[in-house]
Amino acid sequence: MTPVDHKVKHKSTIPANAGIDIELFVREYKAAGSGGTPKPVLMLHGRSVPALPGFDLVLPPPGSSSHPDTSYSWAQALAGKGYDVYIMDLQGSGLSPRPKMDDPCNANPAQRGLLETNPGTGTCSATATYAHQLGNSQSEWDELATVVKFIRGRCNNEKVAFIGWSAAAFVMGPYALQNPGNVASLFLLAPIFPPNGRWSTNIAAPFAPPPGTALPTQPESKPPAVFGFPMNLTSKAGLQAGITDKNLADHVWQAIMDCDSTGKKWGGPTAGAPEGVMRWRNSYWWGWNTSTVPHASTLGNGVPVCIVYGDQDRTANTPEELGPVLHFSVPKLYKEIPGAKKLMLRVEGWDHNPVWERRGAQILQHMSWKWLEGKKVYGVESGSWVMDTDGVLAEVE
Repeated sequence: MTPVDHKVKHKSTIPANAGIDIELFVREYKAAGSGGTPKPVLMLHGRSVPALPGFDLVLPPPGSSSHPDTSYSWAQALAGKGYDVYIMDLQGSGLSPRPKMDDPCNANPAQRGLLETNPGTGTCSATATYAHQLGNSQSEWDELATVVKFIRGRCNNEKVAFIGWSAAAFVMGPYALQNPGNVASLFLLAPIFPPNGRWSTNIAAPFAPPPGTALPTQPESKPPAVFGFPMNLTSKAGLQAGITDKNLADHVWQAIMDCDSTGKKWGGPTAGAPEGVMRWRNSYWWGWNTSTVPHASTLGNGVPVCIVYGDQDRTANTPEELGPVLHFSVPKLYKEIPGAKKLMLRVEGWDHNPVWERRGAQILQHMSWKWLEGKKVYGVESGSWVMDTDGVLAEVE
């Protein structure tokens, strides 16, 4: 299956390059044997891992085969089932622009040690040269809106089904609430949801600050230890620690490096021999909390929702003691969705990265296909369920 890569024109609303015409990366897989009414699907990455390593991981040909191994490509699996699949990178990730991120002094000061040898950060001051976060909720909703418009223009104006992993929920969830007429359904893998996240008490206008509170001037840079820089870093060892299959981990890292011509020249302990770092945007998010999810009774009604997560996932489920910004709960997201067209499956043995587990990838691909096809997964269409390691479902009381 041959991809078609697009550069979708967009006028940036990121403060670092606001008003500049940029090009967002979008990969397209046309449905196999396509004909009739298009069925568009858009896949969006989370906080750190770019879109292609997550949704379109292709491995070298196994054994004596001359064909690459596409079994981990979620996008190609869905295209093979008759869907027009699109994969996008937001600014600050993957193959989309990364404003202010080519300067190593703009890395999170707490992570600059990863760059001391390659390319060197010894001359950096304590403050980043651009001392603000990169993106924010509005800029990311704007980028998603541009790509949705692009897709609908190519697909007879059909609604777009969303598939999001992890922090993609911060972007796709509020976008669907504000633009339900553009969204066919939501399939969220390990969604990040802070029940008491920013502006959680504003029922009347959930996508703006509470009455009497001014909209934070963007970029929002306080506290500087959290928002005083545009770029975070992850080392090769840090990324690979979350992948059980070490051979696969090398391929994942290579796919990430293939998306970043600058990042692959950084990091590593040996001068002149960089092993690469994963560079990812620092964003200021709002509008995704217990006040906004019930907005207009959209989710679970006009926009059906399927949530899948692992019982071992400690990224999408964190302790309440971490406070309103860092306490995440997948079950609390499910509870707040007001409509009946909602389904949640907790899978035993999964962590935050089932896309990189052989069996996990196959199950995910099947689940999402069945959801897109008939809004059912393994014969169930609503409720909260747990799936054991043998694939047996039991409803949660």
